[in-house]
Amino acid sequence: MTMFDTEMQSRGATGAPVGPYQEPRGAGWVLFAGMMLVLVAILNAIYGIAAIGNSTFFANDTKYILSDLNTWGWVSLGLAALQLGAALSIWKGNKYGQWFGIGTAGLSAIGALMSIPAYPLWSLAVFAVDLLVIYGLAVYGGQHRPV
Repeated sequence: MTMFDTEMQSRGATGAPVGPYQEPRGAGWVLFAGMMLVLVAILNAIYGIAAIGNSTFFANDTKYILSDLNTWGWVSLGLAALQLGAALSIWKGNKYGQWFGIGTAGLSAIGALMSIPAYPLWSLAVFAVDLLVIYGLAVYGGQHRPV
């Protein structure tokens, strides 16, 4: 038997590995992207509720690029609802969920960059998580998961 034959025997007819763990490549990234969307949605909801309530959590006299703190609170709250919906769609394995997740993560990344004047480290951390979500969904999100 050649090396090629033994390698073929360790794989099934579809080329997937045969054994106790038969996850498709990148399944962890898709799960990670969904979990991070939920995490960022929760953070955006907290940020939005605090901004709508005119909380003392935010820095005084911060100038935003567009509009004011109350408007950004409503935008963050709406974006959090969209991100939760995207995460649920991703976990169901829908192709629509991949693109919806990329879109909501992109909008969240733009929103994070626009709120840098208020909290630069917080905004950059949310931006970095959004980039990881976009990467995970763009590279591995299109794979159909077996039911």
